[in-house]
Amino acid sequence: MNSNLITSVPNNLMDVITSYAQELYDNPLKLIVLMIDISIVILLIVKLFKIVKDSRAWQLLKGICIFIIAMGISSLLHLNILNYILTSFVTYGTVFVVLFQPELRRSLEELGSNKLNRFFGIDKDIETKTKEEIYKVAIAAFELSKEKTGALIVIERDIEIKDIIATGVLMDSEISPQLLVNIFVPKTPLHDGAVVISGGRIKAAACMLPLAGDKDIARELGTRHRAGIGISKESDAIAIVVSEETGKVSIAKDGTLIADVKEETLKKILIKNLIIKRKLETKREKLQIIKKHKQENNK
Repeated sequence: MNSNLITSVPNNLMDVITSYAQELYDNPLKLIVLMIDISIVILLIVKLFKIVKDSRAWQLLKGICIFIIAMGISSLLHLNILNYILTSFVTYGTVFVVLFQPELRRSLEELGSNKLNRFFGIDKDIETKTKEEIYKVAIAAFELSKEKTGALIVIERDIEIKDIIATGVLMDSEISPQLLVNIFVPKTPLHDGAVVISGGRIKAAACMLPLAGDKDIARELGTRHRAGIGISKESDAIAIVVSEETGKVSIAKDGTLIADVKEETLKKILIKNLIIKRKLETKREKLQIIKKHKQENNK
């Protein structure tokens, strides 16, 4: 590319900006009109954002934006073949939209969804994801509590409980409050037993858990509480129990039961045990490895 052409583009742009600024300075009324114009555009963009934010159109819009950015980057980096394909698609896009409208929409939605992030290995921070999962579980637990629907949710930690998962119905589903609530609806096929969450997913439902002995638990508490304490004694898993009789939410960990917790307390306990403790343990392990490495070098 001609170097004179490269330097002339910014100069021409600066001339246009300077000329327009001078015009606004000479005619203040135009500045007021410009500000009103910009304000209306911003307002419309904000309104549009609010409308599409929680709809499928948001994923579609993100997909279109990614497509436009890809086209701009391919032009900037002189990826001529890719740029030609993308530009041709825009030029003759009307035909594609008419012929392949459902497939095209689905592709753009997937382009704007988290699938693209996962494809390129760009995912949410583990801590953020775990916190979101904790909130979803807490929401489900207290929705069940309001209806006095009995429930037992087990969250696997470092010790695997594959033998427990194998006793239930495998699901391997994303965590959602709605799904957790529906699983425990009385007289449905999966309501009796425990749900096991492992690796940030609902692994199985209707799982059978080991029961704690009579000496470990008050007699007034039922089978769900015994099962919650039982699994927390045999592994480092945490169990959330919703009482069918009272609707109270309890949490079992390390073989002990914390009864009648509030929603915020439940979140804090789960965050402390699933995020903070794990971070401290990981940090401690790293320090031990560094210490061991230094000792080996000093020998």
